[in-house]
Amino acid sequence: MSKGINQSSRITWEGCSVLLDINDGERLVFARLSPAATLKVGKKSCSLQPIIGCPFGSLFSVESGKDGMFLSPVLPTDDESNTVQEDEKAASEELRDNRALVDNNTAQSLTGEDIDELRKQGATGDQIVEALIANSATFENKTSFSQEKYRLRKQKKYAPRVLVRRPFVRSISDTYFKKNPTKIGYLRSDSLSLLLSMANITAHSDVLLLDMVGGLVTGAVAERLGGTGNVCNLILGDKQHPMDIVRIFNFNDDICKRDLVVFGYVAGSPYIFFSGLFVVVSTTYALIEMTVLNKFKNRHVSDMVNQQESMEADSASEEKETSLDTSDNKAADNNRTCKSIQAGEKASEELINSWKEKGFPSLIVAAPESDVWTIMQKLMPLLSYSASFAIYHQYLQPLATCMHNLQKEKMAIGMQISEPWLREYQVLPSRSHPRMQMSAFGGYILCGTKIWGGEGDFQ
Repeated sequence: MSKGINQSSRITWEGCSVLLDINDGERLVFARLSPAATLKVGKKSCSLQPIIGCPFGSLFSVESGKDGMFLSPVLPTDDESNTVQEDEKAASEELRDNRALVDNNTAQSLTGEDIDELRKQGATGDQIVEALIANSATFENKTSFSQEKYRLRKQKKYAPRVLVRRPFVRSISDTYFKKNPTKIGYLRSDSLSLLLSMANITAHSDVLLLDMVGGLVTGAVAERLGGTGNVCNLILGDKQHPMDIVRIFNFNDDICKRDLVVFGYVAGSPYIFFSGLFVVVSTTYALIEMTVLNKFKNRHVSDMVNQQESMEADSASEEKETSLDTSDNKAADNNRTCKSIQAGEKASEELINSWKEKGFPSLIVAAPESDVWTIMQKLMPLLSYSASFAIYHQYLQPLATCMHNLQKEKMAIGMQISEPWLREYQVLPSRSHPRMQMSAFGGYILCGTKIWGGEGDFQ
């Protein structure tokens, strides 16, 4: 991504990530735009070239042509708003119902051969839908609500719509929670927002972060800071946690250099020593010349170098992934030419000394597969006094155990465990009600404030 393009750009560009909303949420696909990128709709694929240079929020219709399927822009018209107003008025005045309708598959006089003939003649998807409505014997007898449902059902089949959405933290979180919740540890969007608030993530903050949910929390923190603070992503162990979700946020170079400071056990990078815990500051995932900033303890450096090389290979393979749908492998292979930037920038010695002397004012831990209390024992000494911390976990018991131990060791005050609750509503004229299907679980969050802890305090 070029330096002149930022995350707030309203126009898509070659190499940016987009969220493609197909048929009003029926299918959600992440894609990286390039001339060779394609989108699979049904059994056929269409090029994403028409999307490049269009504003976010543009609506496209999938049409069939001589050369195959292609995306055609859908332009808004004044007739659509008038039609909606007329439908609302009719819905409040009509007294019709669907009791006399019988579903015996005889109401539609247009056959499959007729529809194929219309396609050969060059009819668009909308024209086919109108032909189906005109040849339906029961359409006029239906209520306006039923007519709209019939129209939408046929439109999804014969004229699919593709909405180009901007990938930001809410849309990314909702998409992964719907398609692949295990990758983000079942972290729902409302739980993520509460996590950021409880950790007191504000502008110009230095945030210590342990992200083991694919990079979702890292991207959310960096998006909230907006290039004014530092995100210090800590890696426990010898293997780097996946961070491929960060690449979807379309962060510019300035935000990546300032925010996404990578920490971890990686050979070939500057090391600093925090109370027995090794952390690393690296410019990228590539090997750089080792510089001992404070104390260095040799821990099988040769093995770690081999692990770093495998990490580079894993990082390169992750860049090919452009969609949550496993059926879009061909589209992912075509997007190799547009690689995303690798997050991470070497922290200055002055900044590192400041962290060592004062500690971090905020901490977020999202490690559903790790022991929370063991992690907090290592990370609490790195925080400053009165620092806010927030811990997410999929289950309640690990947080309850951690909370009990923190109280016992007198390391924090004001602790509470929250269970976020969310209910989605359908808002339509005369049809507003809670969704029939909703998520009843969003995980648990433990938050608190660090206090002076005596011997276990930051040295």
